[in-house]
Amino acid sequence: MPLRTYVTTQARSVPPRYSRTWEAGVSSIAEARDAVAALLAKVRPTLGRRPVQDAQLVVSELLTNAAKHAPGPCALRLELLAGALRVSVTDTSREAPRRRPPDPGRVGGHGLHLVAMLSRGLEVTWLPQGKRVSAIVPFLAAGVA
Repeated sequence: MPLRTYVTTQARSVPPRYSRTWEAGVSSIAEARDAVAALLAKVRPTLGRRPVQDAQLVVSELLTNAAKHAPGPCALRLELLAGALRVSVTDTSREAPRRRPPDPGRVGGHGLHLVAMLSRGLEVTWLPQGKRVSAIVPFLAAGVA
């Protein structure tokens, strides 16, 4: 009996993604912000400047927290969803992210407040060697820059 080979002519659409791993901690948050802009440039219709900046700020804050509070390897994953971007940062810390009480006189410590304002909240997934913190950043309505 001859072997049959099946070829499908209909390709499955896979949403654009980006992932990056740092073996010794985050070395370039600017590179991650550039990756956000490049990935979001693939969204049609084209997004305004504001959703891209919001997503870049969320990535910057989550990666900065990983760099400050978690020794060792770190990973970033960006995934386009319908009308939003899922940002996931994996690190080696077993500590949950904590928002500090608001203090306008304090320098720093406001990042998770910004992430909460710009996203649909944080989700923490515990892993054998740390955690994954994810946030979904919605795109603004069309026509809003």
